[in-house]
Amino acid sequence: MILIDMHVHSRCSDGTFTPEELAAAARRRGLSLLALTDHDTTAGLAPFMRACAKDGVKGLCGIELSAEAPFTLHILGYRISPGAGRLEERLDYIRERRDVRNLLICEKLRALGLDVAIDEVREISGGEVVARPHIARLLINKGYAGSVTEAFTKYLARGAAAYVARERLSAEECISLIREAGGVAVLAHPFQCRLDDEGLEALLSRLKGAGLWGMEAIYGANSPETTYRHLKMAGKFGLYATAGSDFHGGNSPGTELGMPVCEDLLPWARLGIR
Repeated sequence: MILIDMHVHSRCSDGTFTPEELAAAARRRGLSLLALTDHDTTAGLAPFMRACAKDGVKGLCGIELSAEAPFTLHILGYRISPGAGRLEERLDYIRERRDVRNLLICEKLRALGLDVAIDEVREISGGEVVARPHIARLLINKGYAGSVTEAFTKYLARGAAAYVARERLSAEECISLIREAGGVAVLAHPFQCRLDDEGLEALLSRLKGAGLWGMEAIYGANSPETTYRHLKMAGKFGLYATAGSDFHGGNSPGTELGMPVCEDLLPWARLGIR
């Protein structure tokens, strides 16, 4: 068995570790592979790969994109080339739409009587992507919530008092962008889709037809039963099973870096890993 993690976030999106700190943490934990998969940005990949080389950690360039659906649907991309033209153009657009959403959320919070400003949120983020976890952190700092979970439940989650829907790309476009950037596309945390077997199989059939390569069957929040179900389903659709914790540092309390897997879990050469 080896310890890997193919789903982690840095301060460039909504994590609390810098890319360099993630590489150092992976070295301390003895990880054989670490992939940085920030939301909607490749800004952290260059410093991440430099830090991995310095610390003797095998690093993998990645990204996580949110797709349009009436449920949570995220697509991970691995082995992408940062700076790929069309991907970066669409990422710029996604971040612009995120900024509009963040402004509207802050307006809703102020209408509820909460003293929050978008500049305060940006100061907390410290990165290229400003997201709801940063707003949650501000709400905690100001005493409006006791935890990230409470902030989302009361104000930020779908259906909560200050929720604002965000414009997203189709899953098919997410997959296409990842493939055009030289990468492979993977369905992130299918557990979060909250679909029954029939619904998940329909989704996988559709995405496989669009070029989906893998499925995050081994996920930090899975029960053993869920992992078994997803491994079986990945096999049924000819998808590679990947493994990730969805580590966000202080924004994911209780989540640690690293997932134990068999050494032959993936065709490592296909991912550029030796």
